[in-house]
Amino acid sequence: MLNVVVLVSGGGTNLQAVIDAVDSGAVANTKIAGVISNNKNAYALQRAKDNGIPGVCISPKEFASRDTFNEKFLEAVDEMEPDLIVLAGFLVVIPPAMIEKYRNRIINIHPSLIPSFCGTGYYGLKVHEAALARGVKVAGATVHFVDEGTDTGPIILQKAVDVEPGDTPETLQRRVMEQAEWKILPEAIGLIAAGRVSVKEGRVQIKA
Repeated sequence: MLNVVVLVSGGGTNLQAVIDAVDSGAVANTKIAGVISNNKNAYALQRAKDNGIPGVCISPKEFASRDTFNEKFLEAVDEMEPDLIVLAGFLVVIPPAMIEKYRNRIINIHPSLIPSFCGTGYYGLKVHEAALARGVKVAGATVHFVDEGTDTGPIILQKAVDVEPGDTPETLQRRVMEQAEWKILPEAIGLIAAGRVSVKEGRVQIKA
């Protein structure tokens, strides 16, 4: 059984997609062990509660220093005994000690086709605003492992979504979520749970 801990900051639509996939059996041999948010008002925590999943809030604002937060945050993650940590719209920099401890066991969903529109400053609607400003015809989402960089870890899955005439950042964001994010994040977790994903020399290999 793959124990998954999901890190969230907002509404938790990707969390819900994972919950639904696990409940339906589309993602097998997987349990969501807990949800952690840096935002006490995140609706994702309510989603966790509604589904009987332990949820806690640990915010950097509650601690005198970032080092203290990082230490307590890692302790909270450790207590949930994760086999896999999933960043689902988590807007806090992951502590280096956590990346080192859980190397190739942390994944993130990013709302673009990496390497486009990624890195520092690219998150949420900002990604889709930049894509539309550039005039691209295809957007999408990426699931990747987390390393010390920003959106630089090995890519597991990507899915493209067409940009439509008249798109706004909001409409594009919604379609990328519905057509890409909510599909490839559960799929990536399922592949990992099935033991089909490995990382060799910085590249992902997926077994048939």
